[in-house]
Amino acid sequence: MRDDQLPDMPVPEPESDPQRDMVVEAFKAADPDGKRAGAVFRATYDQLYDGQHTGRFRWDQLFKTEKTHYGTLLEINLRREFDDVIDDTAEGRPLDYLICGHDVDCKFSQSFGGWMLPPECFGHLLLVAWANDQRGTWSLGVVRASDANRRVSVNRDGKTQLSAKGREQIAWLQLEADLPPNVLLGLPPTTLAQVLAPRSGQARVTELLRRVTEKRIGRNTIATLAQQDDYMARLRDNGNGARTTLRQEGYLIPGGDYEAHRSVARRLGVVVPEPGEVVSFKVVPSEEHAPWSVELDGRHWRLARDEDEIVLPAPKLPDVRKPKKQGASGTGMLTESAPIESEV
Repeated sequence: MRDDQLPDMPVPEPESDPQRDMVVEAFKAADPDGKRAGAVFRATYDQLYDGQHTGRFRWDQLFKTEKTHYGTLLEINLRREFDDVIDDTAEGRPLDYLICGHDVDCKFSQSFGGWMLPPECFGHLLLVAWANDQRGTWSLGVVRASDANRRVSVNRDGKTQLSAKGREQIAWLQLEADLPPNVLLGLPPTTLAQVLAPRSGQARVTELLRRVTEKRIGRNTIATLAQQDDYMARLRDNGNGARTTLRQEGYLIPGGDYEAHRSVARRLGVVVPEPGEVVSFKVVPSEEHAPWSVELDGRHWRLARDEDEIVLPAPKLPDVRKPKKQGASGTGMLTESAPIESEV
């Protein structure tokens, strides 16, 4: 089955397997909405792309050897994220994980259903994974590599795959769930070309935030465009960063690491950035206490509409500078420090 061939709905109910169901329940209890696992898939893609150093953001930009490494990285990253589910005493055991006292092998395939099963996992539970960054989806499930669930034929290494029946026996934690977005991958070609055109990392970041509005933009996207060690500094409102430049054009760029910034987005009815993310949008002055408005710099503002003319710079976001203690000669009271510009 190719990676663009996904199972027809509805998905059959798998037969009973108490050990499999125990593992499934452990994962669901730890990650009921799949956000933790989805973040692992996203982080693993970004780890392979290494955009900060390579500028890459697409699967087809990877070398073949890098693509085959995705499964290994995913197995490691899932173990780290789900250390509350996966027993850390699994070292030295025959398979990748020990979950609820049961050996579990982690298998990833670039094609849905194409998981290769070595003889050592026969009869054991499998955590099977698939993802497609272009589609923006991922799947994760648990199945037993039993005789009834495997193909009869094997290759020269003794490896085989799940049979059609075996694929029906997968208990899905998530099936075709949404990946956290790959912002650059989802841009129209013309917009992407405009964002990538500037020679400097600062200019590319600024152009992205000018053209991609009301969408969550994560650290990795900023790093891919900046291609600098201090990539988050490209956002700062310090005279040179994107917030300074775009504020003159009416843009606000709140960050998800601070509740004060998230509150601004929430009050304006804009998508709220998560930690490590920003959202860019234009604002215009509004009447006092108008619906979906926020007070900043002594006046009220609302989200700009397409027909609005931007005549005033956007206000500054709420101050998120942190206080620090005075030196030994001071009173020891907390005082305002020199400005500490927020990263996001």
